[in-house]
Parts: sequence; C-alpha cells; structure tokens
Amino acid sequence: MKSNFYIKERIIIFTIFLVVCIFVTKLFLLQIVHSETYSSKADRQYSTPSSSLFERGTIYFQKKDGELVSASTQSSGFKLAINPTKIDNQELIYDKLSEIISIDEENFLERASKKDDPYEEVANRLSKEEADAISALKIEGLSIFREKWRFYPGGDLASHALGFVGYKGEELGGRYGLERQYEDILKRGGSTPYVNFFAEVFSNINDSFFNKENKKGDIVTTIEPIVQGFLEKTIGEVKEKYDAKSVGGIIMNPKDGSIYALSALPSFDPNNFSDAISNSIFSNPLVENVLEFGSVVKPLVMSAGLDTGVITAYTKYNDTGSVIVEKKEIFNFDKKGRGVVTMQDVLGQSLNTGMVFVGRQLGKENMRDYLFSFGIKEKTGIDLPNETSGLVSNLNSPREIEYANASFGQGIAITPINLIRALSSLGNGGKLVVPHVVDRIKYENGTEEKFVYPIKDTMIKKETSEEITRMLVEVMDEFLQSGKGKIDRYSVAVKTGTAQVADTVNRGYYKDKHTHSFFGYFPAYDPKFIILFYVTEPKGVQYASVTWANPFIETVKFLINYYEVPPDR
Repeated sequence: MKSNFYIKERIIIFTIFLVVCIFVTKLFLLQIVHSETYSSKADRQYSTPSSSLFERGTIYFQKKDGELVSASTQSSGFKLAINPTKIDNQELIYDKLSEIISIDEENFLERASKKDDPYEEVANRLSKEEADAISALKIEGLSIFREKWRFYPGGDLASHALGFVGYKGEELGGRYGLERQYEDILKRGGSTPYVNFFAEVFSNINDSFFNKENKKGDIVTTIEPIVQGFLEKTIGEVKEKYDAKSVGGIIMNPKDGSIYALSALPSFDPNNFSDAISNSIFSNPLVENVLEFGSVVKPLVMSAGLDTGVITAYTKYNDTGSVIVEKKEIFNFDKKGRGVVTMQDVLGQSLNTGMVFVGRQLGKENMRDYLFSFGIKEKTGIDLPNETSGLVSNLNSPREIEYANASFGQGIAITPINLIRALSSLGNGGKLVVPHVVDRIKYENGTEEKFVYPIKDTMIKKETSEEITRMLVEVMDEFLQSGKGKIDRYSVAVKTGTAQVADTVNRGYYKDKHTHSFFGYFPAYDPKFIILFYVTEPKGVQYASVTWANPFIETVKFLINYYEVPPDR
C-alpha cells in the first residue's frame, strides 16, 4: 500500500513536471524562436502598452515643511487605435469621432487609408468619458486601450532642472535635467510596446541577483515649489520689462549648497516639449553657458587682498577715473575720478580702477591662486547634466592686462552656478560647497539614501569672510539706491555687476550690449540664503543697480516672510 502511494505520487509529480516543461517549451518557441512570425500574425491590435510597461519613478519638489509635491509623475488615460483593413467609410467615422474628441481630419484620413496596416494610433491621452463615448459607437476597426505617459503638474515650473521624457530613435528615456541625470534610478521596465516574457524574466533575475546596485526609486529634490514659482515670476517680469535676450536666477543655501529655486528664461513646458521653437531651449544655461559677469566678481578679488594683508577696507588710493595697463587705458564705468578713496568705496561705487590697484598689490600669482581656489576653473559637481567649466585660461597669461581685466570681472567667463558657489564662500567662512538639487532617493524596497555632499576650503580665512561680508553689508546699507535699499533689522550683503558682452566675431566688446548681474546673501553673518540674478542684453537700462535692486529686495523680503527668518540686528 505504501509502495503504491509513492508510485502514484511520483507519477503525479512527473506529470505536472511534464506539463510545465511543455508549457515552457511552447512559450519559448512562441516568444523566442518564432517571435517575429507570430508578432506579425497578431495584427498588433491586441498589443499595447500595459499599465506596467511604461512605469517610471516620481520626481518630487519639497516644501519648506518637508511635504512632498509631485514635479514629474505618471498620468493615465486612454488611446484610440484603428484597423484600416476593417474600415470602409473613413469620412463617416471621422465625423462621428470629431463630435467626441478633437482630431485632425487630414491625419486621420491618411492613417485610415493604409489598407495594408492593421494598426494605427490616431488619438492619445483621452479621458475615460471620451473613451467610453467612442466605445459606445461600436464601430468595427476602432479600439480603445489604456495608456500611461509622463506628466509634469507644474507645467514649465523648473523645467530646465527637471528635463523631460522623450524618444531618442526607438529608445524612450530621460532627456535633459534630472530625468536624464537619474535615468537609471527612475526608469522602469522596457521602452517598447512589446514585452518578451523570457527576456523580462531573465532580466529581472539578473537585476535581482547579479546587479544589486541597480536599484530603482523616486527622487526628492531640494527645490521648494513656492520659492521656485516666486523666482520665475520675478525674473519673468524683468525679462519682459527690459525686452532682454535671456534671464536667470538661483536661490541657494550657501552653507550646504541646497538649491531652493533655479530658473532661466526662455524656458519650455515639458508636457509639450515638441512645441519648442528650437531644441537649444532645452539646455540649461545656468550650468551649461558661461558669461563674463563683471563687477560681482570684485568681492572675490577684494577678499584675496584682505586675506593676504596687502590691503584693508580702509586702504586708500587716488582714483583719477582711469589707469594705464600695458598701453591700454581702463576706465571706471562712468569715466569719472573720485580722488582719494578707500577700498570700501571701491566696492560701494564699483570702481574698476580701484580693483586694478588691488590686483597690482596682490600680484599675478596670488591673484590667480586665490581665484582658482574659489573653484572658477572647475566644474561644481552639480547633479545636472552637461555642466561646463569656466573659461579662465587668461589667468595663466604673463600679461598684466589679463589680470587687470579679471580684477573687475572681464576677460574670464564662468557659469552662473559656478559663480554662486564661489560667492557663497564669502559668507560661509571660506567654504566651497557643491550646489545640488537632489536631497535624497526613496528606493522601491522602502529604504532611503540621504545624499551628503563634500565641502572643501578656499584660501580665505574665516576672519576674511567676516570682513568682506561687513564691507558688502555696507554696500547694501550705504550705497545701493543711496542707502534706500537697506532692510531694517536685517543685514544683507550685496554687489551689483554690469559687464560688456564679448564680440566673438570681431573680438573686443560690444558697446551697446551688456550683462547685468546682482548677488546677495542674508542674514549676512549667518546666511541662510544666497541669491544670484543675471540678465543679458536688457534694453533701455544702463546699470544692474537699476535692473535688479528692487527685484532683489522684494525677493529678500519674500524669503524673510515665507521662512519666518528672525532679524539679526
């Protein structure tokens, strides 16, 4: 009896094993050996992306209280496909469809005329109501399928930082911004509408057992959506008011490099990126384009002079309005002299001749070494693609004129993100942070990875940082708008910059084209925020102090109120 039981048990097990083997063999023949044959025979009408086919991790903004807000996510709906081989009266079907959805007649009729093609998609991203209405028509040759797509709830909000998902050839994936930078973390599944069972199974096995580092998750950014919206509104108003070529801004924590907002205009809507005039608009000028920023660079050189002890804030020199360097005459912005003035006046009145004086006291080697210690010739390491290095080779030249020009921010070109990183060191004790927009990754397995970014020293001492900050606070309190810009009970360190635009064709500089910039940090002696604005080729305005002073002050007041920053004086 016992022996018979074991025999029956083995027969049952063997039978099950045999059935499984047959089933697996059938699947193998179907999907591997004869996949192309059966795929074509299927007429494709039963093949469409399932809800699991196009899945992708979410990118979140992070509000000041830690609440997460979707910046880039998945949206679902329906699509309409037709089988032209089963459609007779194309015009009649179009008329019925056009009563339900907006559909291009010429495109529909062209697709419906392809009698040798059993599958054509004619409408996407339909609502359930629209899909139900079309299904109710019960027209042969019309099929409704569920679909998913990438959706950006904020429209063009932070579009340069986010990027978008699109096709490159046959491959669907992240293009530009965080979508590209974190493609391996965000992507899920395949990038085609056909899934091979065996390929999928063995791919999952490989991911699970042999590629343990290939973890998937969601991205949590440092971008605060309310602050981002305020920044975009502010720079948009400046661009429109002065009919400028381009404009940009960054709001960052100068102590750790966390970016609360960054934006450049013109921008684009990643939901409708195909509507962009040119692909060049997708590139992020904050990290990919270099500019000569002019006088906002002066505090870097001034801090080097303070740090080496060759000058103090009260060192005097005689300003005649111009200075000769290697047979070239360099002027102040208004070509006027001020007589005997201090280094504080040089910053407050933005005197080019005074900066040449500082550069000469420093010497070429000291000036070069200090500027390079601010990281201006290297990439910052920001977690966005295609970052560009600064163009600062002039500082390797033996010619004095190159250093004279660099002392007031001309002749060297750096990215906005590089500049704000360098300027942050003036207020944070001389530290060089890594600007970043990603705070952490929330993995699918329930774990989180909090990113820690390195911080390194510049050449300036903490005491120098405090002294240059004091000088820049005086610029705000005494010089900006003749002292009217001062914000009661808050110390704010600022500097403006008006730079000529280089003529890359004829060499030299345009006389009628300028870049206006403005930076500041506050509370000055324990800064929580640093702000950088720039605008290229504004019209009808001569100086950055006019272009940016009011927008900057309004931004500071907004941040004080929104974050409830306590007064520091």
